[in-house]
Amino acid sequence: MKHPALIMNSVGIAAALLGSAPDLSAAPSADVRQVVAAKIAAEYPSLEAILHRLHANPELSFMEKSTAALVAAELRALGVEVTEQIGNTGVVGVLKNGRGPTVLLRADMDALPVKEMTGLPWASKAVVQDLAGKSHPAMHACGHDLHVTNLIGTARALVALKDRWQGTVVFAAQPAEEIVAGARAMLSDGLYTRFPKPDFALALHVSAVRPAGVVSYVERTPYASVSSVDIVVRGVGGHGSQPHTARDPVLLASEIVVALQSIVSREIKPGTPAVITVGTIHGGTKRNIISEEVTLELTLRAFEDKVMEQMIAAIRRICAGTARAAGLPDDRLPIVKTTAEFTPVTVNDDGLTQRLVETFKAWLGAERVEQRPPTTGGEDFAEFGRTVHRVPIFIWGVGAADPAAFAAAERAGTSLPSNHSPLAAFLPDPTLQTCMTSMTAAALELLQPAP
Repeated sequence: MKHPALIMNSVGIAAALLGSAPDLSAAPSADVRQVVAAKIAAEYPSLEAILHRLHANPELSFMEKSTAALVAAELRALGVEVTEQIGNTGVVGVLKNGRGPTVLLRADMDALPVKEMTGLPWASKAVVQDLAGKSHPAMHACGHDLHVTNLIGTARALVALKDRWQGTVVFAAQPAEEIVAGARAMLSDGLYTRFPKPDFALALHVSAVRPAGVVSYVERTPYASVSSVDIVVRGVGGHGSQPHTARDPVLLASEIVVALQSIVSREIKPGTPAVITVGTIHGGTKRNIISEEVTLELTLRAFEDKVMEQMIAAIRRICAGTARAAGLPDDRLPIVKTTAEFTPVTVNDDGLTQRLVETFKAWLGAERVEQRPPTTGGEDFAEFGRTVHRVPIFIWGVGAADPAAFAAAERAGTSLPSNHSPLAAFLPDPTLQTCMTSMTAAALELLQPAP
């Protein structure tokens, strides 16, 4: 069932959007919100078909060739100037409409190596390859298929509403958000220099645990910075029957894992958000062999650069100290290194946030706009605001859960399957309409000529 705010009864407005009615720009009584709602209603069936197609055919990071080709074709059909292969598989579309601000609208395209278990009619059954050529079941478990479909739908709306705005829109279909590499790749490939530099950059993200039809926002820092750290714990190998002749890296790695838990609880100021998670442990080949090394993979989260630096320094100190206490010489101390999977803290621009939150309330109603606390998840959209250009950015959330299922979970005191879960279910209707309404409204609010 569609949300009441998205249902249109005005045949005249719908006809205008389809090209059979006169220009409404001179009619002060015409409500642009009704015009947008009518356009969304008219486009929804074809957009839902695109969404189902994307969901059933997910592609992993930097492998989004079919998705990128679809975006490029859809934008070209609208008369948008399109350039492909920006930052590997990224797509950039430029739509100019006179003098005015430049607004960048971003959608991430990649799926996750997750086997879908939702049982939906359009569920993914795909097995795809990653960059290394390894095959995985894949799923749009983070809702990026909704993001891509929304970008196409918003482009359709803005093209139909060119009499309502002035300026330039840059549509950025970004690869590889899930490995926090795609934004950096597009920027390094000239996103802000080969194409019009934006005055504002916008994005949204759907949530499988918030009810569909609701928009959420966070002031200042919606997402944390993320660092990935690998630790190679080295030992001295030997026979499992004679541990006294060896230095066991499995035991040493276990001691390090436990010791790392004291960093946040005992070294970071109480009340300061920070996370250290050891996600994988790999080592050994046989039960009666003391191995030469064990590898740990960690993810770190923080909202302040100095806190991230403090955690990494503490990890290095604990690793070295634990190894020395176990009798390892300096040339066999653990190797601690940060990886390229890093993204800075996402910082929403204060003025832009306030301006667009008021826009959302005007378009959707205050009851459908909620403020939420920050999350320690990471988002490489942060990179769009961290270049030397210091472009103001704003990313907001859109609920995608079945409202009835959400209400039932609340009554039971449980939670719905979250993003990245194989059971994460994203309700297309009215999620897609809410995405399009909020992004179109935001663009129209910003694409006004200077007085």
